[in-house]
Amino acid sequence: MTINKRLAQITKSEIRAFDAKVSNIPDLLNFTIGEPNFDTPTFVKEAAKRAIDENQTHYAPSDGLPELRHAIADYYKRRQNLDLNWDQVLVTVGATQGFMITMMALLNEGDKVFIPSPYFPLYGYASILSGADTIKFDTSNDDFTLTAEALEAQLSAHPEIKLVMLNYPNNPAGTTYTKAQIQELAAVLRQHPDVYVLSDEIYADLVYGEPHYSILEELPEQVILLAGASKSFAMTGFRLGFLHIPADLYEEFFKIFQTMVTCVSTPDQWAGAAAYNQGDQAVDDMRDEYNRRRQLIVGRLEAMGIEVPEAAGAFYVFPRIPAVYGDDDERFALDLAEKGKVGVIPGSAFGPGGQGHFRFSYAAAYEDIAEAMNRMDAFMQTLDK
Repeated sequence: MTINKRLAQITKSEIRAFDAKVSNIPDLLNFTIGEPNFDTPTFVKEAAKRAIDENQTHYAPSDGLPELRHAIADYYKRRQNLDLNWDQVLVTVGATQGFMITMMALLNEGDKVFIPSPYFPLYGYASILSGADTIKFDTSNDDFTLTAEALEAQLSAHPEIKLVMLNYPNNPAGTTYTKAQIQELAAVLRQHPDVYVLSDEIYADLVYGEPHYSILEELPEQVILLAGASKSFAMTGFRLGFLHIPADLYEEFFKIFQTMVTCVSTPDQWAGAAAYNQGDQAVDDMRDEYNRRRQLIVGRLEAMGIEVPEAAGAFYVFPRIPAVYGDDDERFALDLAEKGKVGVIPGSAFGPGGQGHFRFSYAAAYEDIAEAMNRMDAFMQTLDK
């Protein structure tokens, strides 16, 4: 059998694999998957139903309904004062297709992708499939953020780097960047005009302190913005993502997109237009509830003596595992699931920067999180100090 040799480097998603390993444990409270527990807002569902009833079930324009692309641009202007050009927006099948398209469009054999770690594992898989090499850079000593000094050192040491991945707020760590930090990174990248940035800002609506500041503001000719409706609007099953692409690259990205899919589902795009046009209050309400959960979990974990890096965004915390486990985060997560009846993801699933930590998704009911904290507290009491 002949297959693409790159597939030999790819395994099943570590997140999904660990979730499958523990999900059948009786009485488990599971916090492994990063999916909002909220229902999709009613007005969004009604828009999808209306589109079907009105026979909006045929092909949409390949790069997306103009109504949706305009709605996305308007939303970002309203929420972040960020100027997106609607005709540089490409609607994708989820954010995942967005980073696959980006890597396929920009990278050739021998090029390198620079990925700060910990990171969402599918970034690495997309890099492999694109034919590029990957530099996974451990940020754990800098509070899970990439410093300007580290970025400059890596770009200078590896001139083959053609793409830098940024994800903030970060999955899995929940960390994000201040405006000043983004400006420092941008100052470095301006000195490397042939390097592009894929900025995954899908959690940008879920920040709990200083407002989100997009690096697109600083580097419009070098930044591809990646986002989507899944997290902000509890629309994971609709598979609506988008890229905002520099104008001189748009047609090249579009070539790959139209080869993969003719267009994104038309009724789903009408639902997305409703979300971006009418969803501000729904987003704010969900963000406030996530923040309530975040405060609960951080307070309880710290009271147990567990070190919790500052989680200023998204819906994850990324605590240090108890010292008795050393860096063996998988053994800790298995013990916690089997003995403590709480499911989390080992930090090593997210690359070298994640070892010795675990990801807890608080995209779950407050009451379940409170009970999970009680169970973790009881589990911690059983450990040798």
